[in-house]
Amino acid sequence: MSKILYIVDNGKKNSYKYNIKEDTIIYHFSIDSSSDVEIELSVPDVQLYYYYNNINYKDNYFNIRVLHSASNTHSEVFNHGVNILDNKLTYKVDGVVPKSSSKCICNQENQIINMKNGKSTICPNLLIDNYDVISNHAAYIGKFKDEYLFYMMSRGISLDVSYRLLLNGFLINSDSIDISKIDEFVKEIEKI
Repeated sequence: MSKILYIVDNGKKNSYKYNIKEDTIIYHFSIDSSSDVEIELSVPDVQLYYYYNNINYKDNYFNIRVLHSASNTHSEVFNHGVNILDNKLTYKVDGVVPKSSSKCICNQENQIINMKNGKSTICPNLLIDNYDVISNHAAYIGKFKDEYLFYMMSRGISLDVSYRLLLNGFLINSDSIDISKIDEFVKEIEKI
């Protein structure tokens, strides 16, 4: 059984440090906030699943650094942001595996949806100093695909409801999330 943490930030700059010693899932939801996050996987055979989902109205950034300081560790980092206005949203995501750590898995997926003409940046960095590692990253910045909206609207769903459904699927991207713990975030999606 994994340890599960929920974090909901609203409108301020935050800093978090975690030393992961057991399998952990972190659901981090942010409303117009900036965050610095440092995570160390410090014991062998530990797994981390980190989900960062944010709604952005002003210029904000998200920095995360995941350090695999023990061998046989596994991290999966998923960052999903929605940039509402013509503002800046920056993700800097570092996966670090030093030479002393082997047989690690270090993956990250980063996506930012610009609702208008926001200026978004994703810097996915894999700093790997060991050949016995599996590591991948992905980055996407853009809008929701026109085909998705067209399909939903061709089924009688209005444009506003189509966007709301897409936003819910994009930002609350797991069936295992306890919605009652992120009520403030869910209400913010309804305002968009």
